[in-house]
Amino acid sequence: MTGVTGDESLLRTHIRATLMPGFVGTALPDWLRLRLQGGLGAVCLFGQNIVSIAQLRALTDSIRAANPLAVIAIDEEGGDVTRLYFSSGSPYPGNAILGRIDDVGYTEEVGRQVGWELRKAGCTLTFAPDTDVNSNPDNPVIGVRSFGTDPVRVGLHSAAWVRGLQSTGVAACPKHFPGHGDTALDSHLAMPVVDLPLATLRERELVPFRAAITAGAKSIMTSHILLPQIDPENPATLSPRVLGGLLRTELGFTGVIVSDALDMKGASGILGIPGAAAAALAAGCDLLCIGTENTADQLDWIEATVLAAVEAGTLTEDRLAEAAGRVHRLAAGTRDETLSVPLPAAALSMSEPAFDAGRIRASFAVNDHAKRWLEAAPETFSVVRLDTVTNIAVGPAPWGPFAEAAAHPESDLAAAWRALPLVGRSAHDTGAVELADRAPVVVIGKDNHRHPFIRGLVDALRADRRDVLVVDMGWPSDDLRYADIATFGASRLAGRALLELLVFPSGEPA
Repeated sequence: MTGVTGDESLLRTHIRATLMPGFVGTALPDWLRLRLQGGLGAVCLFGQNIVSIAQLRALTDSIRAANPLAVIAIDEEGGDVTRLYFSSGSPYPGNAILGRIDDVGYTEEVGRQVGWELRKAGCTLTFAPDTDVNSNPDNPVIGVRSFGTDPVRVGLHSAAWVRGLQSTGVAACPKHFPGHGDTALDSHLAMPVVDLPLATLRERELVPFRAAITAGAKSIMTSHILLPQIDPENPATLSPRVLGGLLRTELGFTGVIVSDALDMKGASGILGIPGAAAAALAAGCDLLCIGTENTADQLDWIEATVLAAVEAGTLTEDRLAEAAGRVHRLAAGTRDETLSVPLPAAALSMSEPAFDAGRIRASFAVNDHAKRWLEAAPETFSVVRLDTVTNIAVGPAPWGPFAEAAAHPESDLAAAWRALPLVGRSAHDTGAVELADRAPVVVIGKDNHRHPFIRGLVDALRADRRDVLVVDMGWPSDDLRYADIATFGASRLAGRALLELLVFPSGEPA
């Protein structure tokens, strides 16, 4: 049976409840205010929308004034992927470091701190934690966002992070179902293929998602990856077999299924964003993350395309009503929990969370060469900073020791760091690195082994001198060939821990 059988205005209301656009600017635009007043279900905030916590709170208050039941979502993972600290770098450890520390109570506390900050800012949903098992060291989009390579450990920490975050009244959204860890492509730019049998997925990828669901996760985000042994035609976001079969039936998830951003090539490369929106709803998604810079005209186009899908019979009215109902229940639930869970005085008074950098430093992987280098404690050394093109999820947020020195320029650490000769390089730079003297050299990059220009530069420096220390603030190769020190994260906090290790290796106070 095809065609719209019910009230078209109600049908449009259901469609609007499932849409979650982004927008340009730091204040709520008039077109989006009107959409919220007309029943738009959610808004997604990105780094470009945020100047300060106070400005963000004013923005979320204006969203809530337009629609008190709107979901206000943000992509805050508490590590390399940060929106609250997009301009300064994150003061949190990040998942890979938490997995290495392997203290689930500590991970739960980190999730709780993220939750209190989001509560202060007025956000109700965060797309975290990253629950992927990073089984491929060449993964260009997950890496240090993952708690690790062991499914059980990833599950324990994912569940702990969910519990900590949701204890504050903010909803968690583990991602990217059914697992984006075994890929070598970025789904922002292409559609990765994970050609694994269901048995392998059950033993590895699904383990942490099951743990997060058991911990009470209120939503789950999909991935734009193709699993040909389960559904050879549709990426997970558009696959009823993955969403209905694996997530709903096998794992028993009853919460909101959120699509990853539909402007990513893995989802809309063939169908376009409106077509992908209709297909995602039909497959089982409830809330559609549309993108970062959406417009009123684009939402009109999506709404018309979804309505046409109902008229054609490829999407049912019942499916839309089900999706809208889940989104409304999520919004109402977070509103009620916000009213019943007061913000603690400590969270209200704290400008940003503080964590022990020594504990972070202890999680670093340090090889014998690095230990000898640090024991020698050179009074001065040159620094070579290696910048690569970051994936879209991370974006251009400040990173590592460079972020820490910029955020706290008055500190002894920053002063000592500024006194060191600094050379910058990227893949666009050609030629050898020329250093002013024969002092020791510290090379700092991310995912060093994945970038030919970094490998070549490091090899050349090592051939020229023996006192080269290579730091990888990303996910290193298994053999650690280009990582004398591997920090497993490039947040500002990880940068501070690295600064303390390099500038004050004997433990003098910074």
